[in-house]
Amino acid sequence: MKKIFSMLVLISFLSVPAYSATFQGGVTEQGTSGSSRIIDKNTGEGIGGADITLPKQNYSTKTDNNGFFELDTQINGPSIMSVKKPNYKPFSVTIDERTLNAPIVVGIEKSNASGKAIDTNMYHLGDNSYSDLSANAGEFAMQAIGPFYTKRFTLKNIDITKPVYMVIGSIIGIDTAMARSMGQNKIPNAFASPPEVYFNGNKISEIQLNGDGQRIRLPKNLIRKNQVNEITIKTGRNLMQTAYIDYDDIEFMNIFIEN
Repeated sequence: MKKIFSMLVLISFLSVPAYSATFQGGVTEQGTSGSSRIIDKNTGEGIGGADITLPKQNYSTKTDNNGFFELDTQINGPSIMSVKKPNYKPFSVTIDERTLNAPIVVGIEKSNASGKAIDTNMYHLGDNSYSDLSANAGEFAMQAIGPFYTKRFTLKNIDITKPVYMVIGSIIGIDTAMARSMGQNKIPNAFASPPEVYFNGNKISEIQLNGDGQRIRLPKNLIRKNQVNEITIKTGRNLMQTAYIDYDDIEFMNIFIEN
């Protein structure tokens, strides 16, 4: 949003300087591990060779054979950390400088035949127009691609007799009235409409809050099995600005289908 002061306060992060922070599916719990590590969520075993990236810092590393890793980079403000490993679901979590005060233990799950990774890249929606003094200016990793994102994909092994979800790994920068009421930003006199999610041309959800592991159920009557499906995410607008369209700048990463 233009020339607006805002600050993102993560609702999915729990500061635990004396212990480790354990992230599983966007839920933060206390742990007692002595080093940062990627583990199998179901077995608890370390996962070697997992790719860990912080796009904002242009930083990447890998876990060792036992799943341990270090974040040898500077973190200032909320940043999205992504974890990727073949045959596992893509995972991301929003961290900040407090995260470095304690080890991180991330539990990831193996993918199944009915699930599908749609896009593991990071995207910035909006108009790149916001004050340099805004907290958002330091959070974003890249230039905006515009006010909306669209992806087409085919679903072959989906069982539509069971619930099907689209999952957004992490999303930051949302400045809705609800986000403000939850303490996720400090904008005093303005707020934006929520980002909207469309599936095969139909609006199916609005995203009111920043966070990790956001699950959106796909209506089974809209799913085109063995055919091309389409997901579109549209960012919100500053509702206090009427002279021109002021798009809310947001970033998200990791979209996959879960069945």
